[in-house]
Amino acid sequence: MLFVGIGGIFGAISRFLLGKWITSKSSSSLPFGTWIINISGSFVLGFLAVLHLGNGIPDWIWLLCGIGFLGAFTTFSTFGYETIQLLQKRDRRQAVIYVSSSVVLGVLVAWLGGLLGLSFPNLL
Repeated sequence: MLFVGIGGIFGAISRFLLGKWITSKSSSSLPFGTWIINISGSFVLGFLAVLHLGNGIPDWIWLLCGIGFLGAFTTFSTFGYETIQLLQKRDRRQAVIYVSSSVVLGVLVAWLGGLLGLSFPNLL
């Protein structure tokens, strides 16, 4: 649990800081901070999951990075909250774009990350 907790601390802080920075650079009503964080996190998680399942990384790295860091870095709750905000603003088009692109691209990049992970069967 220590590795999960340590990873979670750094994942949450990274999400907060990166999300704020990305949001400050965008003028769109689409929540790009959370979107970019969730898409990139899905890619890395796909990569690490394949390595973990193939015994290409030790369990402690999976716990620290996969479960801890990426579990706190990516966020479904903020995604849901931001979708509700878009709907409350009656910005249905942006809400549909946000939800559909998050789901489709999130799964696609997780799969691509997994394919990349297959290229590195024994990373450590």
